[in-house]
Amino acid sequence: MIIIVGYSHAKDVEDRDATVAGFEAMVARARTQDGCVDFAITADSVDTTRSNILEIWRDEEAWKAWRKIARGPRPRTIEHQVSLYRSDKVEKLSFLKKEASSTVKPRTLSFTSGTYLLGQCV
Repeated sequence: MIIIVGYSHAKDVEDRDATVAGFEAMVARARTQDGCVDFAITADSVDTTRSNILEIWRDEEAWKAWRKIARGPRPRTIEHQVSLYRSDKVEKLSFLKKEASSTVKPRTLSFTSGTYLLGQCV
């Protein structure tokens, strides 16, 4: 599994919003590609100049196939940080559930650490 996570900063909220809106069509296309588990470029809920980037691909082959055809707009950003993680194990996360006694019992998630590469938005 390939997981790409990162963020970018624009000079102001208007440029951030224009960047997010500009990637809407690319996000929609990516989500239809074979091997795309999730893909999102969203406005951050705290920092008005930050956009969050998330791509999850079934495998490297699917991700590389997407990279060959991905065509997005030029982002209006001044800084970006993006990391690529590789994982060979995925586990479903169970959210907290109320028990019959009305107590909440947390469920845990464990995962295998993968390697990561630092890169830039392209």
